[in-house]
Amino acid sequence: MGLEWDLTADVVVVGYGAAGASAALEATAAGAQVLVLERFTGGGASALSGGIIYAGGGTWVQKAAGVEDSAEQMLAYLRREVGTAVAPQTLRRFVDQSPAMIDWLTGHGVPFEPSLCPYKTSYPNDSYYLYHSGSEISGYGREVAEPAQRGHRVKGRGTSGKKLTGPLHASAARRGVRVETLTRATALITDDNGAVIGVECLSLRDAPGRVRDRYTRMAKVAAKPGIYYPPLRRALEKQLDRLDRRYGKTIRVLARRGVVLSAGGFIANRTMMAEYGPLYRHGLALGSSGDDGSGILMAREVGAATDRMGNISAWRFLLPPSAFTGAVLVDAAGRRVIDETRYGAAVGHALITEHDGKGWVLADDPLMRKAISQIGAQGAWFQRAQFEATRRRAVRGNTLEAVAAKAGIDPAGLRATVAAHNAAIANGTPDPVGKPAEFTEPVRTAPFWLLDAGIHPSVVNPCPMLTLGGVVVDEYTGAVRSTTGETIPGLFAAGRTAVGICSDSYVSGLSLSDCVFSGRRAGANAAADPVAVSERAIALDSITAEGN
Repeated sequence: MGLEWDLTADVVVVGYGAAGASAALEATAAGAQVLVLERFTGGGASALSGGIIYAGGGTWVQKAAGVEDSAEQMLAYLRREVGTAVAPQTLRRFVDQSPAMIDWLTGHGVPFEPSLCPYKTSYPNDSYYLYHSGSEISGYGREVAEPAQRGHRVKGRGTSGKKLTGPLHASAARRGVRVETLTRATALITDDNGAVIGVECLSLRDAPGRVRDRYTRMAKVAAKPGIYYPPLRRALEKQLDRLDRRYGKTIRVLARRGVVLSAGGFIANRTMMAEYGPLYRHGLALGSSGDDGSGILMAREVGAATDRMGNISAWRFLLPPSAFTGAVLVDAAGRRVIDETRYGAAVGHALITEHDGKGWVLADDPLMRKAISQIGAQGAWFQRAQFEATRRRAVRGNTLEAVAAKAGIDPAGLRATVAAHNAAIANGTPDPVGKPAEFTEPVRTAPFWLLDAGIHPSVVNPCPMLTLGGVVVDEYTGAVRSTTGETIPGLFAAGRTAVGICSDSYVSGLSLSDCVFSGRRAGANAAADPVAVSERAIALDSITAEGN
């Protein structure tokens, strides 16, 4: 007996964050009828994010701000950051298409502004929307390329991720994209030849309106503020699961041309995190409840290969205030950890993998006074709150040995580190960890401060984390590859469900820009792959005939 289908489309997109929206728009532009299956109401981790798009090589925003950049400089820097996550040709395409990507987003209503941030920060406040979002100004970045501001913050108050996904969703709706919300994809459906022809789901589409409204409200709270208080999220997830079991209906969705998996990563799946990232147990899960690895697991069930599953990005931001570019980050032995001007993901990675998650920011009295004077003007509200909470818990001492003892740091190690740091400045020799000379400040004047920058559970100063690995895809089409190397007919993936540009190393904005890049690629090819369409047409005709 053949399958019965409840819904049908040319291209079916699973997940409606930035990657899913980009896939839907491109598939529609290619002439396909598109249906999106969305577990909640749309946006995903993209809507919860800071809304940073990493782009360069001369975008219209850069030009309007007076920033000089070239594709070659951007490529040189990203070669260092991206490593071997993608092939050189793929990175070249990503860079060359970067200005056009900003044009494409602008054309779909995503707002940008060429207001240049005049200081180094991890995230600009509402006065600025273009900044150094990675490690471009550090010694690490300057070794290979001239620094340029490439962090394009979508214009909007606060963390502005919704100003990215909202316009993309509105543009998709105007173009006829259909969206089934409160619909959880649970399995991929294949034909006898292994081609993906549809998706099985658990949907609340026929649940009473009051149930759908309640589910929607709880899902929003679970996403944020639940992201900052995991016990609240877990309690709400249990209630959501109960509603799914009671009111959910199994439906099958036919994909005439292809399925695009853009269901996020697995940061919200504690079992997968324990398996692939056991060192990252003390972080804040940067994503929604939907980032549970379901897209990756469904792909695996039909033979997909996965890679870089242990690559987790953990962010420990030292800035703002920008004065802390001159601070010294040390571990429990008193040793330097990293160039303090590096992006927060590099700092977090070094702390977790090389220093047991322990670190302290050392500042002398003049530097700390400068930092305190800056935070009000430079920090967004959450950055000010984090700084004040950290400052209140800081320890002070009139000697390096005294402050080290209070913090639990080896006094002799701290003294030796400071001596080497100060000597390099006095002698004009390179900084011991490669920080550019313009950012170095001597540690001289008591009282000395040590602020805890370690990685541990914290409501006021958490360490955000996201997963970077996923299913392996063909880098020209976005088609999912099997464990034997062939592409799986009818199946595509994008965003954090797939291995992509940022899967080895993350800088702010690189994940969202990869979502757009990989989402557009997957959507266009799912809609326009004539070989896959013709092969599946025979199988679909057979199934339909049996069903009738």
